[in-house]
Amino acid sequence: MFIDSHCHINFPGLVERLPSLFEAMSENQVSHALCVSVDMPSFAEIRNLAERYRNVFASVGVHPDYEDTEEPSADQLAALASHPKVIAIGETGLDYFRLTGDLEWQRERFRTHIRAALMASRPLIIHTRAAAADTLRIMREEGAERVGGIMHCFTESAEVAEQAMALNFYISFSGIVTFKKAQELKEVARLVPLERMLIETDSPYLAPMPHRGQTNEPAYVRHVAEEIARLRGISVEEVGEATTRNFFELFPAARSWR
Repeated sequence: MFIDSHCHINFPGLVERLPSLFEAMSENQVSHALCVSVDMPSFAEIRNLAERYRNVFASVGVHPDYEDTEEPSADQLAALASHPKVIAIGETGLDYFRLTGDLEWQRERFRTHIRAALMASRPLIIHTRAAAADTLRIMREEGAERVGGIMHCFTESAEVAEQAMALNFYISFSGIVTFKKAQELKEVARLVPLERMLIETDSPYLAPMPHRGQTNEPAYVRHVAEEIARLRGISVEEVGEATTRNFFELFPAARSWR
């Protein structure tokens, strides 16, 4: 069995066809999916999905790319994370690729999310792009290792992966690892210990081969597992078992719906 540890099935293009998404998940042995929040206005619909479907979990948070949006407090995030199906804080972090200029607001938002995670005892879902040094620095300064979490859609170096794992974080691979040109990332997937690894789709984005260019969906996480198995010379079942076990170890709040 496989788990999609990061998707956005509330987004247009997916939410309209949920029955077929869940049918495809079942056909591909994908048992659960974590639907990740990107802003506060859409959080209620994500929570509603998690309440409606036993195999869907939710997170609460504001993506670092969303500049002009409601800014939650740590208290607000922690309160919303008390819901039994809200198992994580995020997606949060830093993105210096899409946004430029004075990004201190982004760093402050990241700190707020880490503080909320500590208050709520919920792991973090971290997005970092062109900002690895500051991301790791703030994680250390705010004590993120006390709750741990996921380095989502990982595309950084093996050195960054090592530093994140030392801070009690799992490395999550997306469909990017199946891309022919992602040779450095493939090497990271060979090196990260299986017990520190998760898999995801980030759907509707980044569909893996052989679906590249199409709308991504949770069922396609199987292709990520297959590529990791190929890279490591092990069975896809072994990747599925390990990443599923890792998911429930990281997110104890999810175990009631295992």
